[in-house]
Amino acid sequence: MKPRDDKKIDEIYKATLRLVKQKGLAGITMNEIAKEAKIATGTLYIYFKNKNELINALFMVCRNRSAAVYFKNYDASMPFKAGLKIIWRNLLNYRVKKFEEAVFVDQCFHSPFITETTRELTKKLFAPLFSLMESGKKQKLIKNTDTLLLLTFMAGSINETVKYAHYSNKKLSKEVVEQMFHMCWDGLKA
Repeated sequence: MKPRDDKKIDEIYKATLRLVKQKGLAGITMNEIAKEAKIATGTLYIYFKNKNELINALFMVCRNRSAAVYFKNYDASMPFKAGLKIIWRNLLNYRVKKFEEAVFVDQCFHSPFITETTRELTKKLFAPLFSLMESGKKQKLIKNTDTLLLLTFMAGSINETVKYAHYSNKKLSKEVVEQMFHMCWDGLKA
C-alpha cells in the first residue's frame, strides 16, 4: 500500500478552504474538491472516505493551528486583562492572516458536519481560554454570565471586525485594533 502523501493532503485542505470561502460548506462536493486540488476524485477517496471525514479532519487541523497561535505569549499567571488582551490580539491577527481558515471554522461550528467527538476534542484545545474567563468572573472583573456567551460576544466582535477589513480591503491600524479591544472590554467588564 502506498504511503499517504502529506503534500497531497495539504493541497486537498487548501482546495477545500478556497471552495468553502467561495461556495460555503454545504455547497461543495468531493468532485469539486478533487478538481480544485488537481487530483483525481478517486485519489481523494483514498485519503478521505467522504466529505464528512474530510471536513472533520480539516476542522481539527485548523483548530490545532489556531490554538497554538491564540495562546502565544500568554501565561496563566499574568493579570486577567493583560492575558485577555494577548489572546484577543492573537485571535484577531490569526483570523486576519488565515481568513479562509476562519471562514471554514465559522461555517463548521454551525453545521451538522462536525461530529460531537470533534467538538469535544477542540473544546479541550481552548481550555486555557475557558479557565481565563472563569478566573475573570471569580475576580469580578467581567460579567458573571455564561462563559460561552462571553466568548461568543468576544469572538463575534473580532469576527465582524476581520470581515469588515477583509471585504472592504482595509488594513486594521493599531489605533483601530486598540479601539476594538477597548469596546470588547467595555462589553465584558463587570
